[in-house]
Amino acid sequence: MNVTLDYGKTGLEVSLPDDRLIAPPLTIADAPPLPDAAAAIAEAIRNPIGSRPLAEIAKGKKTACIVICDITRPVPNKLILPELTRTLEAAGVPRDGITILNATGLHRPNEGDEMVELVGEFIATNYKCVNHHGKVLHEHDYLGTTPNGVPMWIDNRYTTAEVKITTGLIEPHLMAGYSGGRKLICPGIAALETVKRWHSPKFLTHPKADCGSVAGNPVHEENTYIALKAGCDFIVNVCIDGKRRVTWAGAGDMIKAWEAGVEFCRNVVKAGVPEPVDVVVTSCAGYPLDTSWYQAVKGLTGALPIVKKGGTIVLAASLTEGLGSHEFAELVKEYAAKGLYKGLSVATVEKDSRPTDTCEMDEWQIVMLQKVLAHCRVKVVTGGLPPETLKLCAVEPAASVEDAVAASLGEYGPAAKLAVIPKGPYVLPCVLGA
Repeated sequence: MNVTLDYGKTGLEVSLPDDRLIAPPLTIADAPPLPDAAAAIAEAIRNPIGSRPLAEIAKGKKTACIVICDITRPVPNKLILPELTRTLEAAGVPRDGITILNATGLHRPNEGDEMVELVGEFIATNYKCVNHHGKVLHEHDYLGTTPNGVPMWIDNRYTTAEVKITTGLIEPHLMAGYSGGRKLICPGIAALETVKRWHSPKFLTHPKADCGSVAGNPVHEENTYIALKAGCDFIVNVCIDGKRRVTWAGAGDMIKAWEAGVEFCRNVVKAGVPEPVDVVVTSCAGYPLDTSWYQAVKGLTGALPIVKKGGTIVLAASLTEGLGSHEFAELVKEYAAKGLYKGLSVATVEKDSRPTDTCEMDEWQIVMLQKVLAHCRVKVVTGGLPPETLKLCAVEPAASVEDAVAASLGEYGPAAKLAVIPKGPYVLPCVLGA
């Protein structure tokens, strides 16, 4: 069977043995794209879920902050922002009082052409578009400490705005269950001091801190608490299909509107197999999500529910920006040097001496990778990182998906079965009946 994996901006066509596939490619269920997404978003803003219309909330106010996702998320900002800014200005908020705040979290800023790509030429030219800087503490306000000991530092361009708005995309998330809603505030516009506690092993190693998991998920509960403390007057969230067309749009209360979107998303993204498989071929959803190894880990964690203990995940990712941040790259080298990954087969990860209630910057993604390596092997196909660098990450480089699959099936024997997830973490795979 020929399958096109989401890979970079072009995709990657691979050939997989039909007789070993346990099911057709696992994909997002058919959900008709909205015939006029811009009109649907406008209607959602006028008739929100669980809150007053934005026009009423903004009436008489002089400042507003609209938080958007950064370049790693394919949010249709060019559809969302024009209606939001029109509504605010019609309510009396002056244009120079509106700030578009790019929720980079701890990712690099998006400037110049990337900012235009994010918001569109008109918004980039006519509105104040700024980046969140998570490592610059003085740009944040301290809102206290949560009962779980997480200090709450949130971007002061948001905390001081009279109208606080967040936008975003609802999709499965490897730690918080689903993205969107509260996540634009924490970690989107939170300081490093907040994220290093919230993304600590204390939270991430909890069995409920997983894709598609909300009830009892401490990562979700903690950032919801932080977002409520920071305040949010209005959200606009969407869901998209495999071609990144809008299939659902909702606006209003940060919790109620987000929960409505999660319910829609959950029914669309689940895809099942009858039993766990020996080999899973997957991606990290292509550009912009698969540009770094830091982000590509999401493709691995997303496949875990259907791979056998001791099985193999074959990941194809472009990795055009390498490992990721400087801090993450240094941690990768440190972990490799200390032997915190055990070999290149099924990993038995040694416990580190570091405290469980904090992480260094970006170390949380290594914690998530350790979850994967403790369960299965990983083979990576990429044109973005050399084999020696991949080996530092305790994964096996492969020349092609076909080679990796053939070698793995050969190891597991003639009864071994295979599954493929072309769009990676945008799909929530599961074992039927489990």
